[in-house]
Amino acid sequence: MLYDILFGYFTPLQTSAIAMAVAFLLTFITLNMRFGFLPQDQGRAFAINGALSKGKLRGVGIVFVIDFIIASLLFLPLSFEYILYLVFLFLMMLSGYLDDAAEKPWNEYKKGLIDLVISVLTMVTFLKYNGTEVSFFTLQFKIPYVIYFILGVALIWIAVNVTNCSDGVDGLCGSLVVVTVMSFAILFSETLGSMATAGQILCAVLLAYLYFNCSPSSMLMGDAGSRALGFFIAILAMKSAHPFAYIILSIVLIIDGGLGLIKVSLIRFCKIHIMTNLRTPIHDHVRKNMEWSDTQVVIRFVILQIVVSIIFAALK
Repeated sequence: MLYDILFGYFTPLQTSAIAMAVAFLLTFITLNMRFGFLPQDQGRAFAINGALSKGKLRGVGIVFVIDFIIASLLFLPLSFEYILYLVFLFLMMLSGYLDDAAEKPWNEYKKGLIDLVISVLTMVTFLKYNGTEVSFFTLQFKIPYVIYFILGVALIWIAVNVTNCSDGVDGLCGSLVVVTVMSFAILFSETLGSMATAGQILCAVLLAYLYFNCSPSSMLMGDAGSRALGFFIAILAMKSAHPFAYIILSIVLIIDGGLGLIKVSLIRFCKIHIMTNLRTPIHDHVRKNMEWSDTQVVIRFVILQIVVSIIFAALK
């Protein structure tokens, strides 16, 4: 394994830097190939500036997720647990890609059921190899197995869907995910161990993608990318033993994509109409109602998340 060779000659920090550099170059090269099997975006009728996406490559998440998996296999100490996470990550990505490539978008209930099945399998795996002790700031406590299982399934499902809903502005989802993942990798590096390095590798992959996705973008990650990214964040949160930190370190993603999920769910299932004057996702509201440019949305949302993460680090 390349990891064993590098670890014999380089420090852990140097090994991580090499892994990130290789992951970035691999992703940059493969995204430049612009594979013919990638679908083209048809534009989104109800999204602000949705028509501007028409004709762009969509679903390139399949490329950078596979690049991330390859880099992980090369540069990380592999356990059976982590290999299973990579398998579930691939399946989450694949479900998103098949939806991206479909002539008719998949039914929301179909996608929700797939998310649920993968979330359940992931939690079975997680609880086989990990305990249920968690921390919240300085408070440490143990959650009953069944309750942790239910909360973990909910965390994965929510993380997948709020990240997916936030992917509507060039550079937004990828940039916010970089901030969230690096926050976990830095703040909980000792607990995460090699998973922190995995997070750094993912960030390197996303930086290569953002080179092409910054406004005005030439390609879009699609559900293939956003759903896989949300899944990885959830795994990172649980492996850090600070799963509740997800709420703080992903707060902008949650507000941006989550309010729309709440709004639609209340209308559809409870016939309750709330936030009628609020356009969701929030990135559409600030573009339409507050006349923010795409660049302003990305920079301001990222700044907000960085500030929140810094405050959390100070209180941790």
